Amino acid sequence: MKKSVIVLVALLCAVSLFAAPKKKAKKADKKGDNTIKIGIINNPPSESGYRAANVKDFETVFTAAKGYKVSSFYSLKNDEQLNAASQFITDGVDYILLSAAATDGWTSVLKKAKQNGIKVFLFDRMINVSEDLYEAAVVSDMAKEGETAVNWLKAQNLGTYNVVHIQGAMGSDAQIGRTGALDAEFAKGTMKKVVQQTATWDEAEAKKIVESVINSKEDFNVIYAENDGMAKGAVAALDEAGITHGVNGKVVVMGFDCNKWALRELKAGNWNYDGQCSPFQAAVIENMISTGKVPSKKIISDEKGFDAKKITQSDIDTYGLGD
Repeated sequence: MKKSVIVLVALLCAVSLFAAPKKKAKKADKKGDNTIKIGIINNPPSESGYRAANVKDFETVFTAAKGYKVSSFYSLKNDEQLNAASQFITDGVDYILLSAAATDGWTSVLKKAKQNGIKVFLFDRMINVSEDLYEAAVVSDMAKEGETAVNWLKAQNLGTYNVVHIQGAMGSDAQIGRTGALDAEFAKGTMKKVVQQTATWDEAEAKKIVESVINSKEDFNVIYAENDGMAKGAVAALDEAGITHGVNGKVVVMGFDCNKWALRELKAGNWNYDGQCSPFQAAVIENMISTGKVPSKKIISDEKGFDAKKITQSDIDTYGLGD
């Protein structure tokens, strides 16, 4: 009996010795996987030249070579973006990087992200949520962009301001900010709102809006388009109708984003103003992730506006987006 017990104990010890290394090896493998999972939610690159540059910036910075596994989702619809965020949470990403299609509706999903230990960084646009639901926001000051543009327009001393206002996607931070200062002038009566309509960042839709105004025979002398693509569509309508525009023309043309092709139109005198919106936020966010240091809750890009009478080739080379 004693011999049987001794043999049994010996066998159990042997099993333990062989089993132990397997447990340690599994733990080491798990610890050795340092991949950081990133879920990026953004507008599609086809939205505009700005967005194409923004998407490319994130693709360039968050690479597999740096230890990132990136999943991206693109949509102009807020509900689709919300669904994508929920899926990223289910997938167990480490970080969600978000440029929201609209400012509202994000509280619930970001609370869920926080509960699951997922850190959220906003980029490009702010949203209406409590600050404790995101780590930091690297954004443009859209309201300041609008104020800078409208202050420039007022400084032109046109005498009368009959404005065709072409808006971006309604409810987006960019649309709200770039609309605000102009709406204030409409409310004061210093400028007349000939039409105020969204083209949802689309060039062809902007062209249709201006064609409709031209056909109505209503007088206008300013086109305030909330991105370069819509300004381009508006100018196409003017050209087809034989209406002059730019520095020596009847209609003042204003755009935003500073694509190189748009700044060339500015330098040629075909447009009058273009407001800068920097798409380069990825490196700032990557630095915060890699170092674990967040210098500020809100980091605002330094931006300016460009005047056709003052812009230089150096400005185009330095600040222009794309080719």
